[in-house]
Amino acid sequence: MSSFFFDDPTKSLRELQLVDVSDFASWADEAPSDVAAWARRNLPEPASAAVLALPDGDEGQCRYLGLTGGPEPFWSVAGVARQLPPGDYRLASPADDPTATALAWGLGQYGFDRYRPAAGRPPRRLMWPDGADRQQVVAQIQADTLTRNLVNTPAEDMGPEELEAAARSLAGEWGADLDVTVGEDLLEAGLPAIHAVGRAASRAPRLIDLTWGNPEHPRLTLVGKGVCFDSGGLDIKPAAGMRLMKTDMGGAAHVLGLASLVMASALPVRLRVLVPAVENSISGNAYRPGDIVATRAGLTVEIGNTDAEGRMVLCDALSLACEETPDLVIDMATLTGAARVALGPDLPALFARPLELARQLEQMGHEQGDPLWTMPLWAPYDAELKSPVADINNIPSGGFAGAVFGGLFLQRFVPAEIGWMHIDVFSWNPRNRAGRPEGGAAQGLRALATFLDARYRAAG
Repeated sequence: MSSFFFDDPTKSLRELQLVDVSDFASWADEAPSDVAAWARRNLPEPASAAVLALPDGDEGQCRYLGLTGGPEPFWSVAGVARQLPPGDYRLASPADDPTATALAWGLGQYGFDRYRPAAGRPPRRLMWPDGADRQQVVAQIQADTLTRNLVNTPAEDMGPEELEAAARSLAGEWGADLDVTVGEDLLEAGLPAIHAVGRAASRAPRLIDLTWGNPEHPRLTLVGKGVCFDSGGLDIKPAAGMRLMKTDMGGAAHVLGLASLVMASALPVRLRVLVPAVENSISGNAYRPGDIVATRAGLTVEIGNTDAEGRMVLCDALSLACEETPDLVIDMATLTGAARVALGPDLPALFARPLELARQLEQMGHEQGDPLWTMPLWAPYDAELKSPVADINNIPSGGFAGAVFGGLFLQRFVPAEIGWMHIDVFSWNPRNRAGRPEGGAAQGLRALATFLDARYRAAG
């Protein structure tokens, strides 16, 4: 990630002038007449993330104008970085927020090239802006890259075992401990719901359990849905619905990325990361609609639909997480299509108890240009999860408020005295945008890192 930056002022550099699109007219008024005329002629309708090569300076120096701002000011900088020709650049004037500028620069150059290597592709490098927090920038780029790479990797190469390998690599990098419970051992360990969902696959289900940090520090537990491919089970998805199901482990990818940020920043917490890693497949021993599945919490669940498998694997992991009464539990999951219908691809649905947690995180997300949107755990709906033969059904009796029902289901496995946030993420960019090529997306990581730093470091 440091290959996107350098710190050698003696190098021959290209100069980059970043100008907010709303200030373009003022900038042109103050620029030399030939430069202003060139810019106005080539940018008749200025837009954020636009890039323009400017006439050479007095010493033949190559100069570029990059327009920022607009509805997504952070990502506009990333869009500028992506469009510039390869080479070495320096900012023509100090950045208003040097850390955010450097971070956007680095994130804007992401590309997934595991299967189509971009060997020899020259980078776009930026001389470190004065005042940038270099450690924070590099850590966040690494976390974002880890998350996106995991989501982008197809299920053939990202099954439960490979997800375990990613967690093991992360644990080795930061000196964390890793324990993994696999296959039939899940039953002996009291994790029957995880086993039920994953038992039909040729690749064994497992629970990945990473721990790091001082046991005397506040306990922070992250839980990520690791469904490495979701066929829908016996309630099989149509082909169009299955096309992107390699992304159904996006929650796991996010908590591993967030864990890397927590460890890189040496946050004073006792971190635990729980990832139930399974494939929801079809075979003779697949769990069935109408089955009643036991859970670690002792509640029985009637299976109304085998395609509501994410909440089944998460409920066991959440129950395990809460047994040591952590200060805060955060789960992340590609849980419902209903969240996407309600909020679209950009806005993760945020549920929290107490509600003040959601308000704090949502505010920090807006400040970071990394938005989340608070949704209600609407108690009157809870009765619709009832079952005549079990303690609860895994789907509601009606067809409304799917994202809310997902949160209400999970809430039953988190005691009321424990702080809890549930984040329903999409983990995918459906189209190419500034700094975000089509493919895996890291959503909420910067907001969560800011929130956790304020909660545990600033407050401590």
